[in-house]
Formats: sequence, C-alpha cells, structure tokens
Amino acid sequence: MTHQAACLAVLGTGSDVGKSVVATALCRIFANRGLRVAPFKAQNMSNNSGVTPEGAEMGRAQIVQAEAARTAPHCDMNPVLLKPVSDVGSQVVLNGTVWMDASSRSLYEKKEYLFTESQDALDRLRRAHDLVILEGAGSCAEVNLMAGDIVNLRMAAYAEAPVVLVADIDRGGVFAQIVGTLACISPAQQERIGGFVINRFRGDLALFQPGIDWIEQRTGKQVFGVLPWYKHFRIESEDAVVIERSRPLHPEGDGPPAIAVIRLPHISNFTDFDPLDKLDGCQLVYLERPQALRPFRAVILPGTKATRADLQWLADTGWRDHLRNYAAAGGHLLGICGGYQMLGTRVCDPGGIEGEPGVTAGLGLLPVETVLQAPKTTTLTDFSWDGIAGKGYEIHMGRTDAPETCSLMAIQARNGGACAGRDGCVGANGRVVGTYMHGLFDTPAITRRWLAGIGLNQIKVDRLHGPAARDQAYEQLAAHALAHLDIEALAALLPASLQERMR
Repeated sequence: MTHQAACLAVLGTGSDVGKSVVATALCRIFANRGLRVAPFKAQNMSNNSGVTPEGAEMGRAQIVQAEAARTAPHCDMNPVLLKPVSDVGSQVVLNGTVWMDASSRSLYEKKEYLFTESQDALDRLRRAHDLVILEGAGSCAEVNLMAGDIVNLRMAAYAEAPVVLVADIDRGGVFAQIVGTLACISPAQQERIGGFVINRFRGDLALFQPGIDWIEQRTGKQVFGVLPWYKHFRIESEDAVVIERSRPLHPEGDGPPAIAVIRLPHISNFTDFDPLDKLDGCQLVYLERPQALRPFRAVILPGTKATRADLQWLADTGWRDHLRNYAAAGGHLLGICGGYQMLGTRVCDPGGIEGEPGVTAGLGLLPVETVLQAPKTTTLTDFSWDGIAGKGYEIHMGRTDAPETCSLMAIQARNGGACAGRDGCVGANGRVVGTYMHGLFDTPAITRRWLAGIGLNQIKVDRLHGPAARDQAYEQLAAHALAHLDIEALAALLPASLQERMR
C-alpha cells in the first residue's frame, strides 16, 4: 500500500486572523517531535514569493513554513500562486512556473483543473512525509465561493484532514466569527472541525474563561487555546496588510537614524527588509504619501509586480520629484528588482508583459534600460559584493543590462550551477545602487557592507541575522504555542500511529 501522510488543516474565520502563524508553529512543534512535516497551501494570493532549490517559484509563507518544518521548500507545497497585477487580475504561477494571466472570472472557470493539480501536489507530499499541515485562505465560509473552493474545506475533505479553525479576537466579534462560520457551512463540514484556536489576545486570560466556556458549550467543540499577542519575536508576514498597518514614523531631532521604503501600490517581497527592521539603533519606515526625504539615511525602492504602473504612480503622486531631489542632494537610493528597473532611464514592454505594450520613462538615476520579456527568471543565486559572499534569489520578468564598469556584484552560481555573470549597477556618485537580488540582507556581512555605505557603521549586525534569526523565531513561536495551546489535544486529532511515535 502506498504511504500517505496524515493531514491537519488550519483554516480561518477570515483573512489575516493568524492561520499562517498557527500553521508555522505546528510545523516546528511536530518537526521537533521527530516527524517529517511539510506545509501545504493549495492556492496562495500574494506578491511575496520565493525560489526553491529547483528554481521554481512559490509563496514566501510556505517557504517560511518549510523552514520551520526543517525541510527544503518545494513548489508542491504551494501549487497555485496568484500574484495580483490589478484589482481584478493576477499572474498565475502553477507548479512553480508562470502559467497564465487571468481575470478573477476566467480563473474561477479553471478552478476544477487547478483543484486536480493541487490534489496531485498534495498526494506527492503525502508520499514523502509523515504529516502535512494544510493552510486555508481567507474565510473558509465564503458561501458565494464555496462551490469553486480548492484551498479550504473542500481540500480538507479530500485530505481527510481534521480542521483547526483560527479566529482573531483582536479585531473583535470573536464569538460571532466562530459561531457564524459554523452556521455558514454544512453539517458534514461542521463535523470536520475539531476545535478552535483564538489568536491575538490582550489582557488577563482569566477574564476570558467564561467566553471559552460559552464557545465550547455552544458549539460542542474544544477551544485548543488562546494565543496572546507577542512582540518578542517576529515571523515573516504573508500579506502586505502588515505594512499597511505600520505606524508612520518621521525621523526628527536626535532620534535613531531612519531608512525609508517606498510603499508602492504593487509592492512585492517586502520581507526583503525584515532583517533591517530587526536591527537595533535604526528604524525602518514604509512611506506611501509623498514627502521630503532629506531626513532619511537611505531610501529603498522595493520590488513590484507592476513596474510600469508603479513608475507612473511615482510620477502622478509627486514621488518622482522627491526621489530625484533626494538623489541630487546626496541621498542614498537602493532599488531591488522592480525598484532597480525604475532607477534606470526607461522600461520597455514591447510584448505587453504588464499590460498594453509601450515604454515608460524611468527615474534616470542609473545608466540602465530594462526590456520586459518572458521567460521569468527564478533562481537561487550565489553572489559576491566587494569580495563579500552572499546568497539571494531572483524573480523577475525582463533583462536589465548595466555597463560592466559600473556593475554591482559578481554572480558565481544560479540554481546550483556555476556561472560567471554580473548583476546590478552603481551610479557615478556611488550613492544610487540597483540590483535584482532579493534576500540581499539575509547575509550579515552584506548588510554591514550596505550600512557602512550609507554611513551607519555603528549599527551592530551580529551572526543572529537573516536565516539564523528566522530559525530562532520559529523556536520562540513553538515555545509560545506550547505554552498556550493544548498540543496534546491537537495531536489527538492525528492517527494513533503518529501519536505513538511522538511519545
């Protein structure tokens, strides 16, 4: 008989209630108990993506969960990735490669095919692991979308997975979230839900005990625990809602030096800057409304899923003038991926990769020109900058050639194969820099090199940085979950054979 891993599904009462964090915690907890664990999310919608060792593209959230599970990420963990390019359309990445651009309606019409592909990916994972932690998307009780659901209760039923339902008490209405979700789904689906995790609690937990009792009496299902709000560690976020909520900071007086990231409308891979956000002695600020940039030590143009549209947004909002004035006054600018493309003279899209074919003028701060074209580059990349070795990843449509005399870094390998290439560009004054390299700040020595270049030599970057810092955070998350959840009751949802192995 073919081996099939057990499955446990983590679904939610809504978007951003904490499904990803709970799934990540369970990946590390069960991996620590000796199981071969894999994450799985049939369909993810996010512009935060990464690259697997095979050179396939998948959502960052499942890469994070794979790291927590101590296993190599594989596109089977996220077979369908939707990367929004507009309010109604997305680029569809299927099994790690670009498949098509689709409107919401046309994508809905292909749901059955995508469900089959997702089932196949899950089956492959189950043959190679002991336990698969499934994550849902949004609310699992969207009645108008349930017939085409490929990621929530329908996938849990296919996997014969018991469901842990996550609710967010911080946003209010937690009782209605839970009871309302159950009211919107069928009796058979209700039966699949094993219990609840309540996330983001603040205050005295003893005062909430009557609420827990009410939920359990009303639903007949267990509350597995209540996770308090945490601030002593940080897990990469899947959704840009986190930076949308970030408190706007303005460096004034004798406060710590600040680095600004322009919050582009189609921002992608903002997790590139998590290592900077964790540094002591400086602050990272996301800016959306145009303002003078003189107070900032450096300004970063991040990746984007729509370079030409976001370039136009910079012009329309006045950001273009602020950025050019900042550069002219001696400010330090860094562009990563789409941000690098924006720093050049123009972005050409002859084939309509991002919409209507055409040309959009760049900021003119680097002597490069970009041509958008297929196929998409997706590589894990070994590089060196001023002799300092680093590892990153590239995800981009198009080619940007810089004069060799002003290239930024040397490339040693892509997807495990040795190569001799160049990447990036440094402006004539050395203060404007562009690169395609995501994950640039994961390497401590590279972070120190960049900080020194913007005059922040005093900022300490220790060895607990990038991947090492993330791994520590997974352990802290697991400890947090173990302290507040009834893990034995959760483990009791799994087959007896697995329970026995974990004793």
